[in-house]
Amino acid sequence: MASLPAQVDLSPLPIRTRPALRFAQLLGGLAAYGISMGLMVRAEIGLSPWDALHEGLSQRLNWSFGAVTALTGVLVMLAWLPLRQRPGIGTVANVVVIAFAVDFTLAMTPQLSSLPARLALMVFAIALNGLATAVYVGARLGPGPRDGLMTGLHARTGWSLRVVRTTIEVCVLAVGWVLGGTVGVGTVLYATSIGPLTQLFLRFAVVREKKDLCP
Repeated sequence: MASLPAQVDLSPLPIRTRPALRFAQLLGGLAAYGISMGLMVRAEIGLSPWDALHEGLSQRLNWSFGAVTALTGVLVMLAWLPLRQRPGIGTVANVVVIAFAVDFTLAMTPQLSSLPARLALMVFAIALNGLATAVYVGARLGPGPRDGLMTGLHARTGWSLRVVRTTIEVCVLAVGWVLGGTVGVGTVLYATSIGPLTQLFLRFAVVREKKDLCP
């Protein structure tokens, strides 16, 4: 997940607060996130750190990409236990919906041979990923497994979110690269643009309490 603006309150809201809107937003955002992941894989010019790991594990285990994302999501949630993090509905939905969405996208999207087409697909996928992240996080129904790991380590160690996130993603990227995950120009493009994109979209996507909307 991209680093988010401090002035936006992303703490979970009670489920009874506008539940229909927020559940629809959560599911739509997660589905779009999985689609963006599948499109980045099809672009074949580099993946995000976690997706490089997913691809490497998928090749080694001979599992589908979506199944591997679900597996890593569950394993990361287990790492929450010593961090005293509590999953929410959004956490569980993150594991399930993204896994199905990414496998569906990979099944429906053909491989591209043209480099300009692959670059265009990568740019579109990164923009969609930023929007999707803002949409599902903005529903405020609980963090995704990887988001919760980041915030949990931040709370336990006192390190800044930037340091924690960078450390996690560098380690994940290194393991993914060793396992054969795709690392390239798309990885750099993702790393440099996903934060600003998510911040931009989050301003419009976050669900606010009524008191936050009052002048």
